[in-house]
Amino acid sequence: MIDKELEQVEEIVRRRFPHGHPGFITLTLEELDLHCKKNSDYAKGGDPLGNFKRVASILRNYPNLDVGNPIVIAIVYALKQLDAALWMLSQGYEGQVENVSMRLQDVHVYVKIARLLKGEEDGEDTIR
Repeated sequence: MIDKELEQVEEIVRRRFPHGHPGFITLTLEELDLHCKKNSDYAKGGDPLGNFKRVASILRNYPNLDVGNPIVIAIVYALKQLDAALWMLSQGYEGQVENVSMRLQDVHVYVKIARLLKGEEDGEDTIR
């Protein structure tokens, strides 16, 4: 939407929902915009919830996985980014919010965090 259109939408929403903090509607519209852009990145041409479903499908292979373990969480975050990169590559596009390279960079970061957490768990100093 162009700014004038967004202002019109905001005014309509304010009239319909007049109570509450004035910034709430602005934040909500910003979130709608971000959700739209990110969903385009994660699902362009596919299921809008596809990233969650694909990652969940992979995780089903590990029935005894402790989802409360911070190492697992770091790996899941990496997997989410890896899936996004693979989807973009398979569909032939770059993301609006983050491109393939940025997604892969996130994978690097999350895997390093997983290694650091594993080192802490094992009582090892993973930084030399």
